[in-house]
Amino acid sequence: MNPLKKLASQTAIYGLSSVIGRLLNYLLVPLYTRYFLPEEYAVVIEMYAYVAFLVIVLTYGLETAFFRFSKKENDGKVVYSTALISLIISSFIFMLLMFVGSSSIANYLGYGIEPSFIQWFAIIVGLDAISSISFAKLREEEKAVRFVTIKLFSIFINIGLNLYFIMHKGFGIEYIFISNLISSIFTILCLVPEMAKVKFTFDKILWKKMMIYALPLLIAGLAGTTNETVDRILLKHLLPNPETAPYELGLYGAFYKLSIIMILFIQTFRFAAEPFFFTQHKQKEDRKIYADVMKYFTIVTIVIFLAVTIFYDFVIDFLGPAYHDERGFLTVSILLLANLFLGIFFNLSIWYKLTEKTIFGAYLAIFGAIITLALNFILIPKIGFVGSAWATLICYFSMIVVSYFIGQKHFPIPYQVGRISAYLFSMLGIYFLVYNHYFNLGINSLLLLGFIIFVYILEKPKSIKL
Repeated sequence: MNPLKKLASQTAIYGLSSVIGRLLNYLLVPLYTRYFLPEEYAVVIEMYAYVAFLVIVLTYGLETAFFRFSKKENDGKVVYSTALISLIISSFIFMLLMFVGSSSIANYLGYGIEPSFIQWFAIIVGLDAISSISFAKLREEEKAVRFVTIKLFSIFINIGLNLYFIMHKGFGIEYIFISNLISSIFTILCLVPEMAKVKFTFDKILWKKMMIYALPLLIAGLAGTTNETVDRILLKHLLPNPETAPYELGLYGAFYKLSIIMILFIQTFRFAAEPFFFTQHKQKEDRKIYADVMKYFTIVTIVIFLAVTIFYDFVIDFLGPAYHDERGFLTVSILLLANLFLGIFFNLSIWYKLTEKTIFGAYLAIFGAIITLALNFILIPKIGFVGSAWATLICYFSMIVVSYFIGQKHFPIPYQVGRISAYLFSMLGIYFLVYNHYFNLGINSLLLLGFIIFVYILEKPKSIKL
């Protein structure tokens, strides 16, 4: 099978769980933003920001290490068993510590939450960390149907419980977390057969090798998560008016949700692309394939950016009336472009993964985290949450530039920089036309169609063979 066609099919299959599932979860946003005020919704935004960090810590790069060593070692079952045992031990230690310190943590966060909130979250994060390696095993074995089935059923349970508890019963915001907890328990139970199929063996030497490979990825993951979520942690503390800070945080968190389509595509792409990149390594024309993937990825994300911004008046209606704010369009636009750059950075990052120079991933992510933290501290007190959006955008763009030039020295890939740049500048030109002039729906649609035709004309001579 044509490798690009294989990647496209894998992306489509994993997209069934990632895109459809997250879109279904996305449909909960109108529910939350209509039943809860921004200052109430803020606790959900902040706590899930912390969860993003904790998942990275508790998986400590073992997913990518599993892909690498499953291909490298003779016995993939030992690789899986070693990683699974490691995650089970570390996750249970984490849950125990969180239960012991739940009261202190609840007091620190504020919002008047009970210690039980922290305990629920400890179980959710711990179970998700344990299940991550079994999902990685399903991806490595290309058992996409089982992967999708488990993911979707878990999502349906979470959504169904949210609708029942909040819409039908009228319960409070804590039932968002209870619904998540129940779905996480369901997920781990579904993955028990994967865990039971292997003989539990812990290879110390192999584990050390995996950790040496994975720890730089952990650092990179933490720094990367800083870039993605630290703004929602800092906002409450850096906004000039503490009384309105929860309201502003809830508003910003809701705006972030409006960039979900871009995030969904990137997440789906990453599920399929990571094992694909390793499989293609050292195959015929592997570097040309990587370059083609980058170009087509950029085209798709540009279309997503234009579609959301051009039709923003329809997109904003997903949020409740209390969340309609004049800062929304600019904020969502910046976040969409930032996530587009994040996707490009992911494509660029293959050079240090394939060459086993993962320490560079850590360096790049730390570089980005420093930019993110510095700009958040500078911009939030001056321009509020819009400053957080700008910080994210500048961070990812800076990481792209540095990663590209370093990567070309260590693992040259013939990216079509000129063609990709032309598409990006065309996108920005259309965006500024829409931003500075209020066109009707027909003209906006023609602008989007015009870009698609422009791409087709440029790509047609070589033909897009998927």
